[in-house]
Amino acid sequence: MDEKLKQLKRQYMDVPIPQELTFIVDQAIKQRKKRKMNVKWLAGICAAAIMFVTGVNASPTFANALSEVPFLGNLVKVITFREYKIDDESFKADFKIPAVRNMENKALENALNDKYIEENKKLYNDFIAEMESMKKNGGGHAGVDSGYEVKTDNDRVLSLGRYVVNTVGSSSTTFKYDTIDKKNQVLLTLPSLFKDDRYIGIISGNIREQMKKQMMDDPDKAYWVAGVPNGVNEYFETISKDQNFYISNDGKLVISFNKYEVAPGYMGIVEFVIPTEVLSDELIGNEYMK
Repeated sequence: MDEKLKQLKRQYMDVPIPQELTFIVDQAIKQRKKRKMNVKWLAGICAAAIMFVTGVNASPTFANALSEVPFLGNLVKVITFREYKIDDESFKADFKIPAVRNMENKALENALNDKYIEENKKLYNDFIAEMESMKKNGGGHAGVDSGYEVKTDNDRVLSLGRYVVNTVGSSSTTFKYDTIDKKNQVLLTLPSLFKDDRYIGIISGNIREQMKKQMMDDPDKAYWVAGVPNGVNEYFETISKDQNFYISNDGKLVISFNKYEVAPGYMGIVEFVIPTEVLSDELIGNEYMK
């Protein structure tokens, strides 16, 4: 089995990168929608193994998934559905597309996976257009790297982050998160965790306190927070109602800000762990946070 997987992997790595991604991802979406999601799928486990290897680069996520599941069983949670690379002199790109597998709620699973494909299709097409434009105007340098990280994967919660590092012009980094209640098979939103909108002010106040304390403890850290002078005259005041977040493996709410949102660029992506005792009176329940 190991030798067969290695052989399939070599075959996959030898496949040339397609010039256009649109047709491929459209077909992938159509095929997924047509696929019958029932127990008969298990009878095709050998075919599934081929699909996994040809669609998966040898990433730690995939390796971990294989190690925890005997014979590619139905406990695989997140895989790399496809990976595409562009290496054209001064233009470099790498697109890793995640896929959630084996959810009972197939409508949600398909919606998430289609979203991940569409996100990368847009990134790919935008990069190709930018590359062609720059070549026509004398050339230049550009790069983009999109991928994902499984932040949390326990009996109750799956938090999947997708990142994009874009080096067209000045460098920028963004992260998006989806957090899934695996027991109830629903996608969690920030408002769904709280009784009402008071969480916005409570979380925002705690983040401002954390910013100031971090800067007092470490002079190399900087945030745009009221009461601390900065050169841009912009200050963090409040999170949005649907602020980017995930739930950590130890049951903590983590609020995330993209590069340049609340701090200078050298700070990169910044995250704040919100103490659960600060939120306890506002939470609808204690199923997720401890």
